[in-house]
Amino acid sequence: MEKKSIQNTLLMGFIEDIKLRYKTGNIVEKFIFINIGVFIASLLFKVIFGLYKTNGDFIFNWFALEHNFSTLITKPWSIISYGFLHAGFIHILFNMIALYYIGNLFIQYFTQKQLVQFYVLGTFFGGLLFMLSNSYFPLFEGTRPHLVGASAGISAIFIGLTTYMPNYQLQIRFIGFVKLWHLAAIWIGLDVIGLVGSNAGGHFSHLGGALFGFLYVNQAANTKLNIWDKLSGIFTSRKKPLHTVYKSSKKTAPKSKNTDLTQQQIDGILDKISKSGYDSLTKSEKEFLFKQGKK
Repeated sequence: MEKKSIQNTLLMGFIEDIKLRYKTGNIVEKFIFINIGVFIASLLFKVIFGLYKTNGDFIFNWFALEHNFSTLITKPWSIISYGFLHAGFIHILFNMIALYYIGNLFIQYFTQKQLVQFYVLGTFFGGLLFMLSNSYFPLFEGTRPHLVGASAGISAIFIGLTTYMPNYQLQIRFIGFVKLWHLAAIWIGLDVIGLVGSNAGGHFSHLGGALFGFLYVNQAANTKLNIWDKLSGIFTSRKKPLHTVYKSSKKTAPKSKNTDLTQQQIDGILDKISKSGYDSLTKSEKEFLFKQGKK
């Protein structure tokens, strides 16, 4: 009995630790916890149903995205829910590693709410392109593929970030400094090559998410990034810079010499961030940005 009591105590302590980490973590960590939780739940369902020799893919069948639009009518949630399912351990491992690094870089410059918007809408447009490609290309004739994975949402975040600051450099061990647009070109190139492979549908979805990230950031207005309100204007011809957490709002009053000087300082600091990252700023530059952001 004593051994069982200790085991229960350890289990409860582990569960409480997970709850605490989820509550205190940023949105990237929350998304990772959700994806891992769904993955574990799907495995448990397979085991339980398998013991009774029944269909163990309950979660997969109800929440994965199928290839045709007729099924989407009966399961409309699947065009979003598939972005939280994964086909295996390696699949979720690589996706969560990518989400961790790309997502945390994204929220250094934009808000956590914006990351949610990119993830969800990137997943949506990725699923949409997946179904369109299955309906159009002869490659998919005679097949009934399903789509799962967070890659479309991650692609939207990564390509959106790259579109905004393509010359931002990351230091990679054994390679050195590499610009974001170089990594994005490899990312997109691998998906294009994979369009005729065994996971062609998955690569179409990645490109759908990437296309959304590029188009939105390229056309976004210089106001707060509220995608839900501005989605209808995504294909307009107006081109303005994307709002970040570092920029101060525009003022309609005539600019004085001091205002011009302040704007030049802000522009210089933002340019430095885009080239070398936020950590390259001096203490005085960081304090200056912080004060400007409060105005």
